[in-house]
Amino acid sequence: MLETLGMQDVLGDGLITAEALRFAGLNEHAVAALVQRGELRRLRRGWYTLGSKWQAMGPDGKYRLFVRATAAAAERQLVLSHHSAAVLHGLPLIGKWPTTVHALLPDARGGSSHRLLTSHRAVADPNSTFISGVAVTSLSRTLIDMAAGCSLLTGVTMIDHALNRENTGAAGEYTTGAPPITKASLLTELELVNPRTGRHAAERAIAFANGLSANAGESLSRVRFEELGFQIPELQVRFDVAGRTFYVDFFWRDVRKIGEFDGHIKYTRAAVMNEKDVVEVVVAEKDRESLLRPGVGSFDRWGWNLALNSTDFYRFLLEKGVPRAVPAHRGTR
Repeated sequence: MLETLGMQDVLGDGLITAEALRFAGLNEHAVAALVQRGELRRLRRGWYTLGSKWQAMGPDGKYRLFVRATAAAAERQLVLSHHSAAVLHGLPLIGKWPTTVHALLPDARGGSSHRLLTSHRAVADPNSTFISGVAVTSLSRTLIDMAAGCSLLTGVTMIDHALNRENTGAAGEYTTGAPPITKASLLTELELVNPRTGRHAAERAIAFANGLSANAGESLSRVRFEELGFQIPELQVRFDVAGRTFYVDFFWRDVRKIGEFDGHIKYTRAAVMNEKDVVEVVVAEKDRESLLRPGVGSFDRWGWNLALNSTDFYRFLLEKGVPRAVPAHRGTR
């Protein structure tokens, strides 16, 4: 029905206003019926998206759309921060996105939380920028806010991602014209922000971050090594075998052990598939492993389910002979 009315995303990225629906001749009863049938998805009061578009989105896209709708509906312009800025900057999150939109309100009397909006009393960001028409904290500021206010895993995952984008030249449109993200620049940003809490957490995340970490699964694995008291391996080590060059996720040189995070994403992403079918990709991975194994002591793989479970991952690492940190780290057991 919406297609026959010529209904399009009026603000881009899937957003449709109640006014646009009324202009198309749909009264409240008709809109409610479309929502009931799943042809429309209500994001918040006065804002909708096509049901088919919503169903095709992953968690990142759904939270991004909710954030944009909430910012557009606000009575005053918001400078989005924390998780809401992170999703618009394209930063990865291991876990669930929040159910509220986060924004800076420097003149507020302390942080506050309403049903759809969580405000943060903090120093204003002079380098805030616009993404998809929405004001957000700069990438540097967003990384500091997340590292100071969230877990080590969240902070490291996001900083790893930003550093890796800089290293690979894939910083993208969101950082065009902005100074490059480095550990030094993040420490400078931390001094400027001077958060009331979480300073040590931010410093720890910055120190531990590594731009060689190629994806969130590798970041998760490294944080688990740290928390569970295992040695932090070298990343992206090069091996030249049979005239071919390979890079491995993790390498513990003292025991000649290769470790690989085997997330299912590598078998679905178009950039990785390169027009190959799944069988071809799996066979290539097996051939790669067969060439690498003779030159090392051992080769082990793990995926999301194992790495997310600290207890099971700890047992796995012990069984596979991953060396312990020296001195022993008193992390989670």
